Formats: sequence, structure tokens, C-alpha cells
Amino acid sequence: MSCWILFLSLLGFLPLVMPTCPASCQCSTNIVNCMSKELTESSLPASFSPSTQVIYLNSNQLTSIPSGLLDNLQSLQVAHLWGNPWECDCNILYLRSWLQWQQNRTLYRNVLCASPEHLRGRIIMYMSEDELISTCQYWYCSIALFSQICLFLFILLQAVLLLFIILFLHRFQKIANVARQTTKEIHQHVDTWAPLSENGYDID
Repeated sequence: MSCWILFLSLLGFLPLVMPTCPASCQCSTNIVNCMSKELTESSLPASFSPSTQVIYLNSNQLTSIPSGLLDNLQSLQVAHLWGNPWECDCNILYLRSWLQWQQNRTLYRNVLCASPEHLRGRIIMYMSEDELISTCQYWYCSIALFSQICLFLFILLQAVLLLFIILFLHRFQKIANVARQTTKEIHQHVDTWAPLSENGYDID
């Protein structure tokens, strides 16, 4: 009896462990066809069946491949990757590394950079790591320059506010001194006229 329960439990979990065809693709025996599905990196299937031998990812909107996506496909013979706007920056390093490990590199000579402009048309697997890293450094330098400009503007704004506060305090102090002087003069006049009033003298 317990054997049957175990068998039925395994059947219940079987759909969870068996690889299924990605929703946006069409699958047959060991072939996954995701061609011309307008796929991007965010909409790309998270995994493929380990028994997959051929994958069609061509003619989509892929700019890069998530790191590790193709590593577990030990039976994979070819991945069709042409016809995508590959962006040759830091994010393309995984795809470049994967391509360089392939035995038949002639199948991937049509996997080309679409951007940035100075790398357009370059074969990804033949690019050096320094070229890609330098592209990333340009991006980081732009961010750093923008941050420095923002910091400079922030410091400049603080300096203007500080100058405004100093001028305001200086003017306030000047007004306070005038008011203090005026009050002092009023008190002096009052002190001068007070004895005359007390003695009953009239001034014509």
C-alpha cells in the first residue's frame, strides 16, 4: 500500500521536475524554436530542457544573454543567435565567453555587434575582453562625470545660500544697530525732559 502512495506522489511531482516548453516558444524533440518572438533579455525563458540539442533564438530583440543560461545544456549542438541587436558592453561578456568555448566557431560568425556605433558589425566571439571592458569604463566615466557635475552644482548652491544668509545677517545686524541707536536717543530725550516736567516748568 505504501508503495502505491509513493508512486502516486512521484506522479504528482513529475510535472514539476520534467522540463516543459517555454510559453513563448515551440518545441519538438530536442529542438526549441523561439525564433522571431520579439524576445528581449527580460522576456527570454529562464531555462531550457537539458536534453535540448538545437535552440533558435535568432531574429529577436536580444541585446545580451543572462549569465549561465546556456551552461547546463550539455547536449546542445547549435544555438542560432543571429539577427539580434547585440549590445557589446559589459553584459555581452558571458555570451562572448560561451561562443569562444564552442568547437564549431564557424556557426557563430554571424553573431555581430549592433552597438555601440564604433563596434557595429564586429564578430562577438573574436572581440577582446579589453575592448568590451573599455566600453564599460566609458559608461562608468560618464556616470562619474555626471555625479561630479551634480556634486559641484550642489556645493555651488550651498555657497550661494551661505552668502545669502551672511548678507541677510549683516543687514539684520545693521538694522538692529540703527534700531538700538534710535531707542537710545529716545531714552536720552525722555531723560532730558523728565526733570523739567517734575519741577512744573512750562516751556513757551
